[in-house]
Amino acid sequence: MVGVGGSNPLVPTKFLKHCNRSAFLFVHSKKVNPMPVITLPDGSQREYDNAITVLDVAKSIGSGLAKATLAGRVNDTLVDATTIIDTDATLQIITAKDADGLDIIRHSTAHLLAQAVKQLFPEAQVTIGPMIENGFYYDFAYERAFMPEDLKAIEKKMQHLVSQNIPISRSLMSRDEAVEFFKGMGEDYKAEIIASIPANEDLSLYQQGDFTDLCRGPHVPSTAKLKVFKLMKIAGAYWRGDSNNEMLQRIYGTAWADKKDLKDYLHRLEEAEKRDHRKLGKTLDLFHSQEEAPGMVFWHEKGWTIYQQVEQYIRDKLRVNGYGEVKTPQVVDRTLWEKSGHWEKFGDMIFTTHSEHRDYAIKPMNCPCHVQIYNQGLKSYRDLPIRIAEFGSCHRNEPSGTLHGLMRVRNFVQDDAHIFCTEDQIQDEVSTFIDLLFEVYKDFGFDDIIIKLSTRPENRVGDDSVWDKAENALELALNNKDLDWGLQPGEGAFYGPKIEFSLKDCIGRVWQCGTIQVDFSMPNRLDATYVDEESHRQTPVMLHRAILGSLERFIGILIEQHAGTFPLWLSPVQIVVMNIAARHDEYAQEIYSELEKQGIRVKIDLRNEKIGFKIREHSMQRIPYLVIIGDKELESQTITLRSQKGDDLGSLSLPELNDKLKDEIDKRT
Repeated sequence: MVGVGGSNPLVPTKFLKHCNRSAFLFVHSKKVNPMPVITLPDGSQREYDNAITVLDVAKSIGSGLAKATLAGRVNDTLVDATTIIDTDATLQIITAKDADGLDIIRHSTAHLLAQAVKQLFPEAQVTIGPMIENGFYYDFAYERAFMPEDLKAIEKKMQHLVSQNIPISRSLMSRDEAVEFFKGMGEDYKAEIIASIPANEDLSLYQQGDFTDLCRGPHVPSTAKLKVFKLMKIAGAYWRGDSNNEMLQRIYGTAWADKKDLKDYLHRLEEAEKRDHRKLGKTLDLFHSQEEAPGMVFWHEKGWTIYQQVEQYIRDKLRVNGYGEVKTPQVVDRTLWEKSGHWEKFGDMIFTTHSEHRDYAIKPMNCPCHVQIYNQGLKSYRDLPIRIAEFGSCHRNEPSGTLHGLMRVRNFVQDDAHIFCTEDQIQDEVSTFIDLLFEVYKDFGFDDIIIKLSTRPENRVGDDSVWDKAENALELALNNKDLDWGLQPGEGAFYGPKIEFSLKDCIGRVWQCGTIQVDFSMPNRLDATYVDEESHRQTPVMLHRAILGSLERFIGILIEQHAGTFPLWLSPVQIVVMNIAARHDEYAQEIYSELEKQGIRVKIDLRNEKIGFKIREHSMQRIPYLVIIGDKELESQTITLRSQKGDDLGSLSLPELNDKLKDEIDKRT
């Protein structure tokens, strides 16, 4: 259903000449229901005397709704507000309060950006301009680089176009006509895109004033709906994402429903900038990366201390939950990866090496190696479930352009584990895993967990009956815990369904970390079996599960979540003992030695510097507690304790200090 008008005075003659004219008139040539019945989301129905647009339905409900209308969802299909409904249909009016409405605003603002650029820089060619998370971008081919002052001019022009309240209309054109049209406009990139589309498809084009673009839509009714936006940055982008093609210029922007949302978003960006783990990693001396080892992490002493604390914490949790920890080789013959299917799936992402006429893969994941351990010795149904865990170091040849601090690396360690079980044991194992996962996330300071169940994709292995059982087991495990979760139809792995667990951090960002996946394929491909109660050989189900995912990435998330100010149990240095003068050195040394004996990560600072200078320096290094030793403390054989935030916590005896630290570490507060 497409609402367009052949008599639209804004459609230039040149544009009409190249259009499929029947596209403008098709609404009038259809056999229509003279009295369409519209069913609204609340179940109420409205009957109209004639075919009616989405916007007119909104007007019949109320002027406020009509003013807010951006688009509609007719029979579950998103359409423009000008779309004509001429048959009985369900209808949801889309406004800026809807997620779909915000997406439409962002996509329409990308077109607004392109129109402004074309008016200011007529020689620039447009390419693509999609909506993305929190905003949009548009790629341009232009003879010179856009400068920051250009962004200001473009944004000002966009605001002017908004003030003009330019209507946005949709039309159809055949593939070949569209190629001719855009070539005639000098838009060679757009013509190339269209030429790659099948010829039997009619294409939709959107026009606003003097600007026309290829787009599926829908779009807002006019530019006046696009009042809240900001251009953010300029970046390079290869044409069609291919490094062999020419470099284009990408302008990023953000768009929102109201000014408060934009202000909140910009504030979150400021917070994210302050919390950037790469900057804090350097400031706090945690880690670094360098060109000689792209995507690999050089852990410094403090950073490695955090890493070890995280790893040991998970190791302890695994042990008490019945996992046996193993270690498998880093380099394994390619035949194993071919048999498991990973050689074909990962392709160039696998680092390889060659020795004595044999090809080897540097391990991209741990799963096939864990099956090899399972396969050692005959297994009975009485042995299942078997839980195998490994802090497995993996290598994947990620594209250099995607590498990002600790968040995207080529060498990473997973808190990886695999559970070999029967089909009847899936639900219990998943339920137990969820309990463990929530316990771990809580200890690390994450309470807001987003859960998604991903079900069978079109291309999959295994019988539907087995998929039914696995999906039902995962769903039942979630429902039995009364958890809120969303469905992702068709997003499961080819070998089985999965549950994904994402963390929402303190500034609202979402990080996908944990997962549990049901695998019917790999155990069979790698000949894993067990003997059932009838003494028959059966293939076990393999559950792939991780809580943190990559330790590197999770530590990056922790750095940003806590802005480098870690809770006491994770902090690389937990307390610093400082003297005021040289006469306090001996007592300060006694305090230091005693804390060290108690297993506290403590440093001592006896430098001949003013105490204020030392306090500021260690506070900036995010040390949780500072112990100050002066004349009063020496005389009373106590200490003065100060927090990283600057709070004076008063005088304590050494046993009282030990108890306080131990209690806070044990509780992981």
